[in-house]
Amino acid sequence: MNKELIWVLSLLAIAIALFVSGKMRMDVVALLVIIAFVLSGTLTLQEAMMGFSDANVILIAALFVIGEGLVRTGVALRMGEWLMKAAGSSEAKMLALLMLTVAGLGAFMSSTGVVAIFIPVVLSVSAKMNRSPGRLMMPLSFAGLISGMMTLVATAPNLVINSELVREGLAGFGFFDVTPIGLVALVLGIGYMLLARFWLGAAENKQAKKGQERTFRDLIRDYKLSGRARRLAVHPGSSLIGQPLDDLQLRERYGINVVGLERWRKFRRVMVPVTGVTQFRVRDVLLIDMSAADIDIREFCSEHRLEPLILRGEYFSDRAQDVGMAEALIYPDSELQGKTLRESSFRTRYGVSVIGIRRRGEVLQGILSDLPLELGDCLLVIGDWKKIRQLQLQKRDVLLLSLPAEVKEVAPASSQAPHAIFCLALMVAMMLTNEIPNPVAALIACLLMGKFRCIDMESAYRAIHWPSIILIVGMMPFALALQKTGGITLIVDGLMDLAGGYTPYVMLTCLFALCATIGLFISNTATAVLMAPVGVAAAHQMGLSPYPFAMIVAVAASSAFMTPVSSPVNTLVLGPGGYRFGDFVKTGVPFTLLIMAVSVVLVPLLFPF
Repeated sequence: MNKELIWVLSLLAIAIALFVSGKMRMDVVALLVIIAFVLSGTLTLQEAMMGFSDANVILIAALFVIGEGLVRTGVALRMGEWLMKAAGSSEAKMLALLMLTVAGLGAFMSSTGVVAIFIPVVLSVSAKMNRSPGRLMMPLSFAGLISGMMTLVATAPNLVINSELVREGLAGFGFFDVTPIGLVALVLGIGYMLLARFWLGAAENKQAKKGQERTFRDLIRDYKLSGRARRLAVHPGSSLIGQPLDDLQLRERYGINVVGLERWRKFRRVMVPVTGVTQFRVRDVLLIDMSAADIDIREFCSEHRLEPLILRGEYFSDRAQDVGMAEALIYPDSELQGKTLRESSFRTRYGVSVIGIRRRGEVLQGILSDLPLELGDCLLVIGDWKKIRQLQLQKRDVLLLSLPAEVKEVAPASSQAPHAIFCLALMVAMMLTNEIPNPVAALIACLLMGKFRCIDMESAYRAIHWPSIILIVGMMPFALALQKTGGITLIVDGLMDLAGGYTPYVMLTCLFALCATIGLFISNTATAVLMAPVGVAAAHQMGLSPYPFAMIVAVAASSAFMTPVSSPVNTLVLGPGGYRFGDFVKTGVPFTLLIMAVSVVLVPLLFPF
């Protein structure tokens, strides 16, 4: 062991210690590693900065953008809504569908992003089932990790290991080469979690509920909106067709307020903002608020050739992504004081409708359009989320109070969802052909998402998780430094002394165990960076194909189940699930051993020695 190797190993130990302590950001540690290698002369400047020119770093960044496009267009959230409807009240069915959905989405977008999307879904489902969130949060996390075994681009460790093969002059893995292993792991994970859930979440989550954001349900209760909502379809020959909304005088004549409009566009329904000049068409669906209780809705529909439709959710709460709701306060010196809603042309001016007024703590009843507004009146408005946000920006007449919790679920580019799915499918198709490099395919998909307005440039740059990118870039020089100083040879010699005299299956087991042990202290991405060259070198020294060894490292890197610091997805569910460090150890260690046993048998069948 020479001085240079001692220095590199010492630097690696210091980096691991800083990662474990959490006293310094991981990306800062990675940048300090680059500086230390250059100043010590261990690596040249070009060698230390090699990570910034690695094509897989660009690919990982592009995948963050594509994942954000799926979020902004509502594709990921729609999957969550489907999950809640499909599972019903069965916890076992919910767990299985949750893990299948998360693993499926995580195959094409950041597993961290997928898990973050589904945390509020799990909290909502747990509340409805009256169960502890801890019974579903761990399965959510495990599914996010297993998703890394579904496709080549599912997780950064896969790309790091594939890059190592290419650097060795070998052909990389195919897009779906890892998928059979992932499918087996997913089936095992679902079965394991159906048993493990009985000891998970034994203690209820005791997060304080004080200070939580208000929801649609709270507003509906506080403003007594129950029973007032209707959905009415416009049939041919209706007297409403072709007339501006204000000319129909529906509020004055019937106490009916049209607060939203569903309209067919390009083979699907979209929400259209309603103003005083909006004209109705055949097949439109009106979302109406009936403030007058004495109106016979059947007689009204018969008179105007309308058809009542099924309304799911209390007062359009099921349409929270399209129809916004918020409270606004009358400002001092506001022009609205002393005027009625009709006199001030409130809907035409602001693009939203007032469906409730609370004055001195009391909710006003009846037709609100003819009531003069007073200072301090609290108005409940409903309409397009964009219009509500515009209302938030102006502080001349009304002051918008805090937005309800549902605003976090709004997909700002929901109308572009088909385009986002097309971009994703095109990227996968290009990657499958092997004619276009994966980073180029991902960049093409990113540009198309921008072209179709699935994502804007600001959101794209925000979507990239720069600490993860810098971590990968900063850890890549370690692999080269270990190779230059003989560290890789030393580790491989140690493995050969331990398992070289046995079958290759023993070497695979030792590689998996070593990866899992390192993964206890550093991220799975950093583990892959360090262990990829070790696996390839071990294969060469044994005179065997490097592919099973590289694949076992990839699977082991994704098997970061044992501690909450092994992967960001574990850290995300730690708080919401009410877990302690020991919960991950108790649940993750047996499952890691199970995955190790299965993968050591399965990998050589798929990639012969």
